[in-house]
Amino acid sequence: MVLTNLILAQLVNGITLGSMYALIALGYTLVYGILLLINFAHSELFMSGAFVGLGMMTVLTSSAVASKFPWFAAAQHFFVTPGLGVVCMLLIVLLVSMIVVGCMGMLIERFAYRPLRHAPRLAPLISAVGVSLFLQNAVLLWISPQQLPFPNPIGQGTAFTIGTVDVSVLKVVIVVTVIALMVVLDTFIAHSRVGKAMRATSQDREAAGLMGIDINASIMLAFFIGPALGAVAGIFNGMYYGSIVFNMGFLPGMKAFTAAVLGGIGNLRGAMMGGFVLGIAEALASGFISTGYKDVIAFAILILVLIFRPGGLLGESVVEKV
Repeated sequence: MVLTNLILAQLVNGITLGSMYALIALGYTLVYGILLLINFAHSELFMSGAFVGLGMMTVLTSSAVASKFPWFAAAQHFFVTPGLGVVCMLLIVLLVSMIVVGCMGMLIERFAYRPLRHAPRLAPLISAVGVSLFLQNAVLLWISPQQLPFPNPIGQGTAFTIGTVDVSVLKVVIVVTVIALMVVLDTFIAHSRVGKAMRATSQDREAAGLMGIDINASIMLAFFIGPALGAVAGIFNGMYYGSIVFNMGFLPGMKAFTAAVLGGIGNLRGAMMGGFVLGIAEALASGFISTGYKDVIAFAILILVLIFRPGGLLGESVVEKV
C-alpha cells in the first residue's frame, strides 16, 4: 500500500513536471522543424516569461501600486478575490507574458538569426548562445541576482485524492492548461491555413516561397509561438517552486531539449510525449533512488536515445533533401 501510494505520488509529480518540459520542448522543436536550428536562447525566454509574469502579478496585486494609482484599487481587490478574480488575473498574466516573450522571440529571430540564415550552420548556433548569455546577464544586472519569491494565487488546496495521495489544485491547473495549449497548437498546425504554410516551409523553404508562402512570416510565427509557450511554462514553474532566479532556465531548458530529442526533434507530438516521459522518469528516480540522481537520469536518457534511436521515439519530422 505504501509502495502504491509512493508510485502514485511520483506519477502525479512526474506528469506535472513533464507537462512543463513538454511546453518548453515545443519551442525547441518548432524552431528546429522550420530552420534546422537549435535555439539555445529558448531557455532564457522561458526564464524571461517567469519574470514578466512576476512583474504583471505584482502590478495587479501590489498595495504599493494601488497607493500610487487609487483608481486601480477596486480592480486589484477583484483580482485577489478567490474564484473568478484569481482566474481573470492569471489569464491576464499568462496572456501578457505570452505576448511580450513571443515578441522577444520575433526580435531575436529578426536581428540575431535572419542575417545568418545562409551562413555556415555554426554561426547561428554561436549567435543563439550569445543571445542566451545576453538575456541571462540582462536579468542578473537589471533586475536581481537573487532568488525572488513567486506568489501562488491558486493556493495549496486539494483538488481531489487518489488513494491517500492529495492532488493539489495548482497541479491540476498546470496539467489541464498545458494539455489545452498542446491540443490548440496541434490543431492549429495541422488544420489551419497558416499552420499548413508553416509545415510547407519546414519541408522545403524554396518550394514554399515559389508557391506564394511568406517564408519570413512563417518563421517569425514559429519564433512567436515557441517562446510564448515557454513563457507559460516559466510562470507555472515559478508558481510550482515558489521562486525564480536569473539562471533558472538552464536545467529546464536542457531537459526540455532532451524531451524534444527523445520524442523526435521537429515532431510536435513527439516533443509532447517526450516531455511527459522525461518528467515521469525524473520523478520516479527522485522517489526510488535519490533526488540527487534525477538530473543524471534525465541526461542518461538523452545519451541512450542518441545511441540507440537518434531519430527519437516518434522519429524526426524533418525532411532531408538530397
